[in-house]
Parts: sequence; structure tokens; C-alpha cells
Amino acid sequence: MSNVWGWFGGGAAQKKKDTPKNAILGLRSQLEMLQKREQHLQAQIDQQDAVARKNVTTNKAVVAAAKTALRRKKAHEHSLEQTQAQIGTLEQQVNAIESANINRETLAAMERAATAMKQIHGGLTPEKVDETMERIHEQNQLSEEIVNAITSNPIGDPLDEDELDEELEALQQEALDEKMLNTGSVPVSDAVHRLPTAANGELKATPAEEEDDEEAELRKLQAEMAM
Repeated sequence: MSNVWGWFGGGAAQKKKDTPKNAILGLRSQLEMLQKREQHLQAQIDQQDAVARKNVTTNKAVVAAAKTALRRKKAHEHSLEQTQAQIGTLEQQVNAIESANINRETLAAMERAATAMKQIHGGLTPEKVDETMERIHEQNQLSEEIVNAITSNPIGDPLDEDELDEELEALQQEALDEKMLNTGSVPVSDAVHRLPTAANGELKATPAEEEDDEEAELRKLQAEMAM
């Protein structure tokens, strides 16, 4: 399968992509080894320092052992300084590679974003946007004109307002007459028309009025007889 990728250039691309990663892994591995050496040298220095302090006397043989310990201590300190310098250099390289890799990945992400935006926009231009918005505006205006044309022209012949007013007055008079009949009162206009006509300038009593007069006279006689 790797051979197939190699034919199409996939293996080379993957190898190129893994180069920073492999470099960082190699540097970190070397750093780990140097840090262990640093610890070992520091332990050797402490050990030789303890030997020198232990053999500090006036005895020449013992003093020679102290000098030897100090000489070893100095050699270890020199090696420790070199090791620490190497550690510092490798740490700088790791940081530089990581920063460069981050910059590369950031740029690649920005390039992909630019490509995606280009695909999204396609042939879209400000001129096309203006044309589209103008067509939308025209269609909106046309829709408004259609609505106004439909609502401003009622279907059928216009109504006669005078005829409506007359019909309304007739309904009002009918309702008023019905209300008067239900309450027992008679409108003034009807009462005038219903008054009895006068004969020789005198009004004739109605049968109801005559009956009332007779009942009143009868009650008067009954009252006198009771006295």
C-alpha cells in the first residue's frame, strides 16, 4: 500500500509533513539523555566534594586524596557545564521547530480558508449582488402595485349612499314604533292623527270616556246612600 502511495506522491507528502514531528521527537530524545547525564554529573560532583571535605587534614597522604577528589570534581563540573549548554541549545531548537511548525500549520489553515471562501463566492461579484438586489426591489414594487390594483377596485356597481340612508331611516322608525307598541305608549305623531274629529266645533266623548263617567257617578251615589 505504501508503494501505491509512493507512485502518486502520497508517500513523499506524508514524509514531508512528518519531518518537523520527527525532528522534535529526536531532539526531545537527545534532551532526555542529556538531562540524565546532567543528573549523573551533579551526583558525581557532590560525591567528590564530600570526599574532599572528608580528607581535609594535615596528613599529606590524606590531603593528596582530597586534591584528587577536587580535581575530579572540577572535571565533572566542566562536563556539567558543557552538558547544560547542550541542553540549552537543544531546547532552543525544539522551541524554534515547534514555532515554525505552528506558523506553517497556521498558514496552511488560512490558505484552506481562503480556498473555501473562493469556492463559496464562486462567480459572485458586487455588480451581480447589485443586480440581484435591484431585481428583488422591482419585484417588490410590482407586488405592491398588484395589491393596490386589487384592493382599490371593488367588484360590482358602487352603492347609492342616499338609498342606504333612506333604508336606514325606515329601519330606525320601524324599531321606534315597535318599542312604543311594546311599552303601551303612542308616538306623538300617531296620537295627533288618532284624535276624534270634532262635530260642529265640539269633541264627542268616546265610549270608554262615557263608561268612566258612569262609574264615577255610580260611586258617588253609593257614597251618598252610605251616609
